[in-house]
Amino acid sequence: MALATPTIEQDEPQHDPSANGLARSGLSKLSVVPFVVFHAIPILVIFTGVTRRAVVIALVTYFVRLVAITGGYHRYFSHRTYRTGRVRQFLLALVGVTAVQRGPLWWAGNHRAHHRYSDTERDPHSATRGFWWSHVGWILSASYANTNGSLVQDLARYPELRFIDRHDWIGPWSLAITCYLIGGWSGLVVGFFMSTVVLWHVTFTINSLAHIWGRRPYDTGDTSRNSLTLALLTLGEGWHNNHHHQPTCTRQGFRWYQIDITYYLVRIAGALRIVTDIKEPSAAALARNRTTNNAT
Repeated sequence: MALATPTIEQDEPQHDPSANGLARSGLSKLSVVPFVVFHAIPILVIFTGVTRRAVVIALVTYFVRLVAITGGYHRYFSHRTYRTGRVRQFLLALVGVTAVQRGPLWWAGNHRAHHRYSDTERDPHSATRGFWWSHVGWILSASYANTNGSLVQDLARYPELRFIDRHDWIGPWSLAITCYLIGGWSGLVVGFFMSTVVLWHVTFTINSLAHIWGRRPYDTGDTSRNSLTLALLTLGEGWHNNHHHQPTCTRQGFRWYQIDITYYLVRIAGALRIVTDIKEPSAAALARNRTTNNAT
């Protein structure tokens, strides 16, 4: 039920520099087929109806999985902006994989490549290749089907993370069955499939819209932008220019008025001693590389 089970490659994948969007990159059937199926299944709601229990399931699975992506896959696995124990690390990965965005090593490897090569041909979802490529095209491309082991060696040393990355179908299937057992067919169609599709496109907007829509308070050398709208939709990820300015910081909403719900949740986890070493942006970092457009 995941979008193509990846393997780990030790060398960075080679991509055709002349490729431009879907037409020249080659689609992966193992990604395209489930992607289309996931978008088609919610149509069955005309037969299953929408029960109150299914709506509750959808809201809970959406929120929990979004936090697992923003606070787990992104701020923990990709950038190591805070620390936690090995068991909790595995639980973050296990919940994150239920979002059907592949495994933590695959996700982190591609995201680290995005930061290392932002808006160049080696950026997996470079915004310079167009909206649809950065939004979904790169995910469906065979060029990015495997995990880039060279960029996640710190994560790959944990056998349990390699296992969940290799068997990324376990989480989605387990959650789908649970949704059905709790909410019946409506729970499955609405609670799992529909919420997954919405979750996909909300998180994908950071790769696409957050590079073409918003303000740029920092000169980061790329097209990243800040957007309050996207920040509210993604629990803080919309402060994308801030993030590209200081990617190793847990906090992405640098100013008090920049709502960053993921950061607040991590701070609560810190107060409960679930996580430690939460990284904050320094005053010097906040003052560096400011643009003439200081509005955020």
